[in-house]
Order: sequence, then C-alpha cells, then structure tokens
Amino acid sequence: MSSPVIISIRGLTRSFGDVHAVTGIDLDIYEGEFITLLGPSGSGKTTVLRMIAGFEKPDAGSISLSGKDVSQLPPYERDVNTVFQDYALFPHMNVLSNIEYGLRVKGVAKAERLERATEALHQVRLEGYGERKPSQLSGGQRQRVALARALVNRPSVLLLDEPLGALDLKLREQMQIELKALQRAVGITFIFVTHDQEEALTMSDRIAVFNQGKIEQLGTPREIYNSPRSSFVSEFVGQTNKIQIADEKINIRPEYITISNTHIEDSRVAKGVLKDIIFVGATTRYLVETDFGLIIANNPKETLVLGSSVHLSWDKNKEFLVR
Repeated sequence: MSSPVIISIRGLTRSFGDVHAVTGIDLDIYEGEFITLLGPSGSGKTTVLRMIAGFEKPDAGSISLSGKDVSQLPPYERDVNTVFQDYALFPHMNVLSNIEYGLRVKGVAKAERLERATEALHQVRLEGYGERKPSQLSGGQRQRVALARALVNRPSVLLLDEPLGALDLKLREQMQIELKALQRAVGITFIFVTHDQEEALTMSDRIAVFNQGKIEQLGTPREIYNSPRSSFVSEFVGQTNKIQIADEKINIRPEYITISNTHIEDSRVAKGVLKDIIFVGATTRYLVETDFGLIIANNPKETLVLGSSVHLSWDKNKEFLVR
C-alpha cells in the first residue's frame, strides 16, 4: 500500500503461563485502512488487539504508533480507542452524555464537548437520539453509540473487538456495510477482530489470518480466498475440496465446479453419484461421491436427482495448491 505505516509491530510475543498466545508476530498497518485480524478462538488475534490498546503488555517485541514506541505505555497515553462487543455504555446516562464522557474526563470545555458529540451522532446517523437512555435503544443503535463515543475522541486508530457478535444475523450484515462506509467517511484506521470469515471478507482492505499465535497469511480478501497459502487458511476461509488426482493433490472451491447429468468436456472431469442436496439459502450444496472421495459442488447445469450418476467439471486455472 502507498499510505504511511501507522502501526508497526515487531517480534510481538505474549504468554499466559504455559500458553503461548502470541509468538513473534511482525505486522505493518497502514494509515486509513480497514484491516481484520481473523481466526478461531485462542488463535491470538484478540491478545494482539489488547496489546495494541495497552490492556496487555507484551513479553517481548515492540508496538510503534506513528513512529513512537508505545509498548509499555498505559491505554490513556495511546492515540487509540476501543469498541467492545458488550458496548460498555453507562445505563444511567443518556446517549449524548455517554458519547461526551471521554471528552469530559480529558477536561474539554462544555461547548466543544457538545459540538463534537453532536457531530459524532451525525456520523453514526443517530441525530435526535441524544436524550435517550441506552435501554431505549435497539442493539444496532447501542452499537452505533459505542462507535460514536470512540470516534468523538478523534483517535488515530479505532480498535474493534468483535463488536457485531451480539447482533442477530440480519442486523449484523447491515452493520458490516455501515461500518465500512463509516470507516471510509472518517478516514481513520480500523483494526477489526472477528472469527467470522464472512465479516472479514465483506469489510476488509486486508486480512491477517491467525492460527496458534501466528499470522498464517496476510493479504486482501481476494488473495486470502482465491490463493490461500496453507491448508488451514483454505479450510478456515470458505469451503474447499481436497482432491488427489494421480500424483497431484489439488484444491478447488465448490462454486467453481459444474455438476451435470451428462459428460462435459473440460480440463478436469470427475464422475460420481449424487448423495445429497443441501439448501443453505443463497446457495445449494451438491454432495457427490466419487473415486476421489466426497466432492461438494455449488454450480448445477440442470435439474439433478438424488442417487443419479453425475459428472463434475472445472477449469484447471481455478485450482490452487497449498502446503
């Protein structure tokens, strides 16, 4: 990327007793980007976020923010703000008071506090909600208030620790779009932690895939999905078929496989029996038992009947190899 590096992490390490949560991570994060730390529970992504925030201190390594080493500084001396999954709003305060609370602690004058809090409400599209209490808001609205409370401090970096995890599916999908639009509008760096691959693919400029305390792969969503560098990444991000053909072991995504009742001329062809059809909303999965094992395909050419013989084909250029 051409933007300046805003956070530089080198050799970052953190253990909890015998558990090595983070082991020697190097990562540069650029000004104005939306980067996601993606991985399963216990992979180290949240520990890295907490060390950037200052809630955890590294055992080794360094974190630089805008060229300054902040590894040992407390959270209030770092130009970052964090949005948590539970939002942590004060129930006895109204929305406006919640948003301006951090400014009050910093001693910002009342008039400026009001102006900046009102601006933050506008940024998250909650004009007119300033006098309401958190209990009078929906889950999505409370999430926006938490965002506004963080943005009002005008941090260089906003840290988001699985902030959509408590929302239902439809609202979560809506907030994914809104979060990305908000990040583009305010132009600051967002570091987003999630275990949800769809969230990561939807919102991110880049994704760092974590596994066992290390970054397994770093790249754009398209690179991570289409060119995974390890078996872990290929299986964690999307579905994949592992197929042994002669002496070659290849991987192919289900959506690139065409399934038909008749033979199709192509660079790769397999024959099998249709064992199951699974409807999953936007797609339908076809499970085919072949000489290469069970293969999942998402791309039917015509109507298919369970138990019938079918043919699979795919473009060899869509295959990828992983170690």
